[in-house]
Amino acid sequence: MSLKTPYYLIDERRLLKNLKVIQYIKESSGIRSVLALKCFSAWSVFGLMKKYMDGTTSSSLYEARLGREKFGKEVHAYCVAYTKDEIREVSRFSDKVIFNSYSQLKSFYRLVQGCKIGLRLNSGISYSHYDLADPARRFSRLGEPGMAVIKDASNLISGVMFHFNCENSDFRNFSLNMDYISRKYSHLLKKLEWVSLGGGIYFTQKEYPIEKFCRILKNFSNRFNVQVYLEPGESVITQSAELVTSVVDIVRNRIDIAIVDASVEAHMLDLLIYRDSAKIEKSNNGKFKYMVAGRSCLAGDIFGTYYFKSKLKIGSIIKFTDTAGYTMVKKNWFNGLTMPSIAVKRLDGSIELTRRFGYKDFVSSMS
Repeated sequence: MSLKTPYYLIDERRLLKNLKVIQYIKESSGIRSVLALKCFSAWSVFGLMKKYMDGTTSSSLYEARLGREKFGKEVHAYCVAYTKDEIREVSRFSDKVIFNSYSQLKSFYRLVQGCKIGLRLNSGISYSHYDLADPARRFSRLGEPGMAVIKDASNLISGVMFHFNCENSDFRNFSLNMDYISRKYSHLLKKLEWVSLGGGIYFTQKEYPIEKFCRILKNFSNRFNVQVYLEPGESVITQSAELVTSVVDIVRNRIDIAIVDASVEAHMLDLLIYRDSAKIEKSNNGKFKYMVAGRSCLAGDIFGTYYFKSKLKIGSIIKFTDTAGYTMVKKNWFNGLTMPSIAVKRLDGSIELTRRFGYKDFVSSMS
């Protein structure tokens, strides 16, 4: 199938590779795995994903509803702060409702009695390359830090959630932090039915010690007699999608600049937020140097600087890799630029165009 750029292409074969790792971890450790929709919500591939995962976890009412309607398995609902109207709706779609603070737990737990109730804890430890994403940063509002408050909350909950990792591929760090949590919360953990360890653990990266990882998870579960959950996002979909673009102009200002029919701010916003460059496979093997830029009016709309094997020209295709996590969920209509379509390369190799955006979508996003 010939697709018009720009478009996101999700490859189910690559996705399946990650899903099989999750399946192995589940079978070896006894954990359950729920997809973090804040990272990836492209429901056109949920049919494949739900064969290997146990459900979804959300950060809002809309994500909880999406998980129920499109994934259809276990739904964990979490939000930094619910409104009273939202919590009534959330309870309709969810199996577990996790509160961020004791104050919200006290205010709303009677409204979610049909669900398992949990509380997010801030253990004071974390792993993150960025202060912006560090859940234990100074004055963090993410999770309940006070031990006295947590003790008071223990009679109202059946489980807790720790989310202390962000892109953590350091197994030793994870292991040490699990020891710390086991010591600090030992008395509480023994009273619970389930514990979520959140997401942000890069267990699908090459050479990650999966066997040791599984042993830690299983030992933790057995020690405290709890069902352990993981909430992977990036680990599920890493390397499974790309943003395919075309060069629409080439200009020079002391360096050759290739302008493509997409935008960092509109279509790969996480790069701008964390000041990273987009990934291009084998981009350092050539001798032709280009800065690749988006076509929005933002001066810093830059994907990065790369070396290509041949000169670029109008119409040249540039594919940015690893664009599933925190990319598609953050796309926006800045400058009114054409929104990339969404296509899926199915397991049988066929390509299906699952969504095309047009002017009506742009208009309907405004008022």
